[in-house]
Amino acid sequence: MEIPHQRLIYFQLTVETGSIRAAASRLAIAPSAVSRQIALLETAVDATLLERRRDGVCPTPEGELLLDYCHRRTRLDRHFSDALDAYQRLETGQITLYVGEGFVGDLIGHPLREFTESHRGIRLKIDTGSTREIIEAVVNDEAHIGLMYHEQVHPHLRFWQSTRQPLVLLMAPHHPLAESGSDPLTLAALADHPLALWHPGHGVRELVDLAFREAHQPLTVGIQTGSLEVLKHSARAGLCATLLPRFAAARELEEGSLVARDVLGQHFTQANAHMVTRVGRRMPRAGLQLLRHLQHWMRAFRCDDVTLDA
Repeated sequence: MEIPHQRLIYFQLTVETGSIRAAASRLAIAPSAVSRQIALLETAVDATLLERRRDGVCPTPEGELLLDYCHRRTRLDRHFSDALDAYQRLETGQITLYVGEGFVGDLIGHPLREFTESHRGIRLKIDTGSTREIIEAVVNDEAHIGLMYHEQVHPHLRFWQSTRQPLVLLMAPHHPLAESGSDPLTLAALADHPLALWHPGHGVRELVDLAFREAHQPLTVGIQTGSLEVLKHSARAGLCATLLPRFAAARELEEGSLVARDVLGQHFTQANAHMVTRVGRRMPRAGLQLLRHLQHWMRAFRCDDVTLDA
């Protein structure tokens, strides 16, 4: 049964004021118009809703049921209006991010702490995965925002910002390559040392494999892993050097437990960090606010002047 909202208002106001004439006065319309709308309402529900008395009107038992429905509908309308207002003021809602593991330290520190302190009603869901998993999550609307490395273009992704983040060699301060000067290293120099690398198929590993293959240099793999922490621990312990963007080991570089050397090669120097959403997806206001906040505060997106704002 579909009941026009306006007829419910006429009925409720008539009951609350006690007469059709008083309700018409409140509505600034003729009493006959109110009577006509209530008659149509009674026809729609197939029941008499008002009982006329000497001093006005009162609801019949069926009218009491409809009046209770009106009150509950009014509360639901008010609840929806309040919830929508809070959502639009960025006080409530959930934002889902799918990010490469190398972004986690950069993301969780100052950027998210400041954002959550300013938007305490916003819930954040954060998952990590490979570039392929990030793309799939964003394209399938499982995530509002993706942070990924290396991928350049995709027909279903909007690249909000892309920032040059070269792959560098990370190693312990006592590693032989850390003490061999300050000039960029060649792939031939790296070929003589074991490296801790992501498993085959990972985006960064594909970049490394491609660079060594095109340079016709052997790649000496000392450790393979799916964990960023294993890569960094291996480098800190001096077991192997590893290849990562600087932002993925910012804390270790600041404290001096790791040092970085640039590596020659277009595949390494042209790599980018990307902030993406799905093309055509309407972002919640809080999501747009978070995008701008991360663009400003994350190291991965403010270390270079090469940016693309779509």
